[in-house]
Amino acid sequence: MDDKQSITWPLLEKTSPFIQNAWKEAGFNAPTKVQERAVPSLLEGQNMVVEAPTGTGKTIAYLIPLLQKIDPEMKNTQAVIIAPSRELVMQVLEELNQWTKGSGIEGAAFIGGANIKRQIEKLKKTVHVAVGTPGRVLELIELKKLKMHKVSTLVLDEGDQLITQEHEKSLQKIRKASLKDTQILFTSATISTGTAKKAKELLGEAEELRISKGKEEVEKVNHIYFVCEQREKIDILRRYIRTENIRALTFVNNVEQLTEMSDKLAYRGVSTEALHGDSNKDERKNAITRFRNGETTLLLATDVAARGLDIKELSHVIQLDLPRNADQYSHRAGRTGRAGASGTVVSLVTKREEQDLKKISSRLKIKIVRKKLYKGNIVDE
Repeated sequence: MDDKQSITWPLLEKTSPFIQNAWKEAGFNAPTKVQERAVPSLLEGQNMVVEAPTGTGKTIAYLIPLLQKIDPEMKNTQAVIIAPSRELVMQVLEELNQWTKGSGIEGAAFIGGANIKRQIEKLKKTVHVAVGTPGRVLELIELKKLKMHKVSTLVLDEGDQLITQEHEKSLQKIRKASLKDTQILFTSATISTGTAKKAKELLGEAEELRISKGKEEVEKVNHIYFVCEQREKIDILRRYIRTENIRALTFVNNVEQLTEMSDKLAYRGVSTEALHGDSNKDERKNAITRFRNGETTLLLATDVAARGLDIKELSHVIQLDLPRNADQYSHRAGRTGRAGASGTVVSLVTKREEQDLKKISSRLKIKIVRKKLYKGNIVDE
């Protein structure tokens, strides 16, 4: 840690020393917008619905007040964080472990598909913060192994993916099992009016905070697209990635297409890893590790598999399949250009899809520029 690193956020000086140390270790100086505006209210115990773009520091915004309230001397679970995917659960736990060094606070993951007996054994020991998927968290509550009567904080991370037909009933039961005065935070990169209404029904009285990306952050991400036939997309992608030294998260809309695209790219000599909802824990971990280490150029993923992925220095997001709506585009695009870095979002679209992309551009108020490949170079159409 750099001893000369100063904290220019007076509020942080009122938190526990381990939180201040973690802040310095992370190399932070001033808070992001969402941290500056959400942390004071959360420290006061307010319920909150927070919308802020991907990469703006939402996880730290809720971890600071959550950890400040934990009493490490008590052995029971005092906070529960729920996330929609295994990958996001593990990512949150990793962040949690970074911020609890030297505090005596213990966290653990509880995900569906993993051995529940081992998870029950974990809970018999000390787990101050439980991070899990909704189905498994509810299962442990109903088995009376995860006791909610002493849980003071409940976080619904990527809440728009939790307020769905698949998870909504589980969330309602989890809420019912919690105390009435349990503090709840609902957070996501995009929250529609309908989702906000459902969130408030779940939370009761809640402060609403919406943060948009600043002009400088928006300008650091370029949005471009190429028009081609569906059958040409793989070849355009292959040619494109040869023009620049890139590492790209590459989106397709379903598992069947993902496998087909991966095979076609491998046939053309492009190194890829594939990530989808059916991947087991080890497959996901190995694929992401190889990609992060630079052993592969492209990480192919469906939207479900990519939720919560935080890959530092990700230069590009490439869309082999057009997102179904503007919110989906926003989530995908948010994987690059994180924390003030630059990035590029590339869409490969057919002539018919071009019109849909223009509608997304208009809805999000971003400029998406049409390009073409000419003699190995990217040029304006």
